[in-house]
Amino acid sequence: MLNQELEWISVGHVDELPEGRIKTVTARTTSLCLVHFDGQWAAMDNRCPHQKGPLGEGSIEEGIEGKCWIRCPWHGWDFDPLTGKPPGGHEDTGQQMFPVDVRGNEIFVGLEQEPKRDRTVSDTIVETLVNWGVKSVFGMVGHSNLGLSEAIRLAVGHGDMRFIGIRHEGAAAFAASAYGKLTGKPAACLTIAGPGATNLLTGLWDAKVDRAPLLALTGQVQTQVFGPGAFQDIDLASAFQAVSAFSQTVLNSSNHAELASLACKSAIVEQDVAHLIFPDDTQTIPSQQVAATPNGRLAAVPVSPSKKDILTSKNLLNNAKRPILVLGHGAYQSRDQIIAFAESTSMPVLTTFKAKGIIPDNHPNAAGVLGRSGTPIASWFMNETDLIICLGTSFSNHTGIERSKPIIQVDHERMQLAKFHPVELPIWGDIGAFCEAMMMDTGCNLQTNSQLEELKGRWKIWREEKSQRLVENRGKGIHSVSIFQSLSKLVPDDAIFAVDVGNNTYSFGRYFETKGTQRVLMSGYLGSIGFGFPAALGAWAATQDIDALKGRKIISISGDGGFGQYAMEFTTAVKYGMDITHILLHNSELGKISKEQRAGEWPVWETDLVNPSFATFARLCGGNGEKVTKTEEIEGAIERALTATGPSVVEIMTDPELV
Repeated sequence: MLNQELEWISVGHVDELPEGRIKTVTARTTSLCLVHFDGQWAAMDNRCPHQKGPLGEGSIEEGIEGKCWIRCPWHGWDFDPLTGKPPGGHEDTGQQMFPVDVRGNEIFVGLEQEPKRDRTVSDTIVETLVNWGVKSVFGMVGHSNLGLSEAIRLAVGHGDMRFIGIRHEGAAAFAASAYGKLTGKPAACLTIAGPGATNLLTGLWDAKVDRAPLLALTGQVQTQVFGPGAFQDIDLASAFQAVSAFSQTVLNSSNHAELASLACKSAIVEQDVAHLIFPDDTQTIPSQQVAATPNGRLAAVPVSPSKKDILTSKNLLNNAKRPILVLGHGAYQSRDQIIAFAESTSMPVLTTFKAKGIIPDNHPNAAGVLGRSGTPIASWFMNETDLIICLGTSFSNHTGIERSKPIIQVDHERMQLAKFHPVELPIWGDIGAFCEAMMMDTGCNLQTNSQLEELKGRWKIWREEKSQRLVENRGKGIHSVSIFQSLSKLVPDDAIFAVDVGNNTYSFGRYFETKGTQRVLMSGYLGSIGFGFPAALGAWAATQDIDALKGRKIISISGDGGFGQYAMEFTTAVKYGMDITHILLHNSELGKISKEQRAGEWPVWETDLVNPSFATFARLCGGNGEKVTKTEEIEGAIERALTATGPSVVEIMTDPELV
């Protein structure tokens, strides 16, 4: 008679498992080894007690004494096929057995009614991350993070988190880095031990050097096998030491809520990478610790510049005839105050490439991007200035801020001030507070209106030159000017751009004209090719999480070399219905490297690429794809992609020399 207190769950049909065979089946979430042996059916716990090897993936073997045993495929431990007992085992040893009932052709296994799930260490940590505002996790579920993944799954089910399963862990790190750059808040990336964890490192370095908050959550082998060199056992603490501001292993005796809080605080305050290592066995340990919150843990008051520094700045500004503002990525949070300050003093505003879009290019004070990816407008005003006010800049050698000029540098990070060379006046303080203080009772007698007229004239000259470049045609593809002029016209005023590394980057910085509140994300100091499309995944997630970003269009830009590095992430975008438009400049070449080889008088070597049709690839993946071979086709293709449902690729065949 069947036990009516059990829940009987179908696990398959009798014709699916021949006599003398075993296989793994799942009843609810319980993994079982199903046995068909000697005309009988049996079901036992699928996990070998040695190292949790899956018995159902093993086989029934005949021993030297003629008795048959189930042999674990990992390390050869043996168990009786019908009782689960080991050789010479006592009555209280061996595998847990489950009742089996065959009803006609269908096999049922009886399980106890599902007990209430015990709260675990992973629950404590995930709940703490949620309390600190971590909303999105990018990653891959695997064998050494399953306990942590279960806690994340439950948080997703409760609507507290979003999980985006990627195809390569490197994409998860780039996505989380872009999320942090855009929002100033950390997203998390989840991996297994060993190669899953090490695959994060490039994206983590991108976040670190560009000062983006990020959480890395890596699985680890069981504490039982730490050290001797077990499968996928590497020293993750050492591997992540240089790239993380905070890195700790979660152990049984840890204060789990406090570890999670310190990880979040380090990421947010330091704008850096924080890392938690989760040994497999620690993840599921029962825990009654209360999840922590950020209440009372973060200071929100900005540092105001000293009155002496403000007075000195006003005097320097009063004595200048051609002052300019140069904005870096660190100035994004003070956008409104900066624009008001620029307008009140009629100063031209130049930006670094990472800060492109802080002031739109159609603003009367905007002078475009300075440096290698910049415009001749910005270079002109840098050459002619007699005072530079730098806000949130890092003085990258790619930017070209002229250090021989008098410089006022303002930054909320003291180490950034005069980091590479002396400046006239380094000011420690909040950039917005500096701008507001400069506008209060300034007493400035600036004669800079003439600069704005010059600025208007310089834009006219540059736009005429861009129009002249449009007619260049070598018969080998479309000119980049055509692409970015069309894009400038068609995209929404609040679009968010994720830009890759390569010739496409230089062309975007030079030719694309921003408007409204558009944002630009890039791999700045690391300069990593492949950043663009994974960054778009992160930006899209941010538009789902952050109210102020909701509804904004995501546009990623890359060459064929960059897109090829993480092309399969297009299926990730399809899976989650991401509204991303990818503009792909296809020239079958690593064009930037070819250019560098020529400039160095090297022969061009091994920069050619063999590619598929990326538009066809996008359609095969379930998205939208269009291929453009003529200049007159660009606008129609981009318009259709921008209004399409789901992710799109606009593949534009370009000339690698016309950038």
